[in-house]
Amino acid sequence: MNTIKILNLSLALGLVIAGTSCSQKKDAAALAKLPEVKVAASVKTMVAKTETIDRYIDFTSSLIPFEEVHLAPSAPGRIEKINVEIGNNVSKGQVVALMDRTNLEQAKINLMKLETDFKRLETLKQSNSIADQQYDQIKSAYDIAKTSYQFLLDNTQLKAPFSGVISGKYFEDGEIYSGAPIATIGKAAIVSIIQINQLKALINIASNYYTMVKVGMKVDIKSENYPDQIFAGDVYRIYPTIDNATKTFTVEVKIANSSLKLRPGMFSKIQLNLGQGSAILVPNIAIVKQTGTNDMYVFLNKNNVAIKTPVKTGRLIDDKIEVTEGIAEGDEVVVVGQNKIENQAAIIIKN
Repeated sequence: MNTIKILNLSLALGLVIAGTSCSQKKDAAALAKLPEVKVAASVKTMVAKTETIDRYIDFTSSLIPFEEVHLAPSAPGRIEKINVEIGNNVSKGQVVALMDRTNLEQAKINLMKLETDFKRLETLKQSNSIADQQYDQIKSAYDIAKTSYQFLLDNTQLKAPFSGVISGKYFEDGEIYSGAPIATIGKAAIVSIIQINQLKALINIASNYYTMVKVGMKVDIKSENYPDQIFAGDVYRIYPTIDNATKTFTVEVKIANSSLKLRPGMFSKIQLNLGQGSAILVPNIAIVKQTGTNDMYVFLNKNNVAIKTPVKTGRLIDDKIEVTEGIAEGDEVVVVGQNKIENQAAIIIKN
């Protein structure tokens, strides 16, 4: 009898334990199905607004001569004398080299003869003592002789087209100029002249600035050779086309260099002042960079929900950065706590 009672008690206890175990599993499963409760993140925001800023864009470029010419006659011939050496200063119109003058002297004698004949016939023409046809023939021959002599003179006496400095000399007195290109410059020349009391730089500017850039705009130039000095320049020429591949246009910057401190080939930093403009500025810390990319974004507050918004940025101004695309004036931008929230996250705005 006692044995039967013990068995009944063990059976009942087992049923109670089994029931309890099943109940716990059901409760755990039910809890697992409950939605996860997310705590709203606490952030600080600011309202984006338009501010007035000084607009400028920065470039790097190597300086080049304002003018450069590789001086050579139009035809091969013997070089009689070169009057300059590398580094010499020359004035506009100065004869820098003389070519063989044999053809020039012959042309001069022919011109003098025709000039004498023309003046004699011109006197006869005034008294109607010569036929018009004969007069016209002599006049035509005289005009051709003058042109020929001037051509030979220009190609025998090579003159500097502007004031500058001799940057290259490729022949010596008595050598034959063949007209073949010089390997170092890729052009035919006896001497090269550059102008360095003014220099220039070529910069390529994004096409969206095309309507903003004007001739005469001021430019600041710095050289790594003179890191504490600013040289003045201005926009001298704007090229009329936009490169289809790079979507940029070329601008020539003229740089005053009366001190001759700057030289062609020097590396320079160029800052083009575009005047004042308006821009939306936000604290630099508000901008979040997408990991592994160059994409930028901010979080905007929309009814206490963080909305991830891609942006494009411009220039950094002190501790603020210009936002060129993505947000508008009046948008509420998260400036503190943005690194601990995700898109569509609930947020609490704190003061």
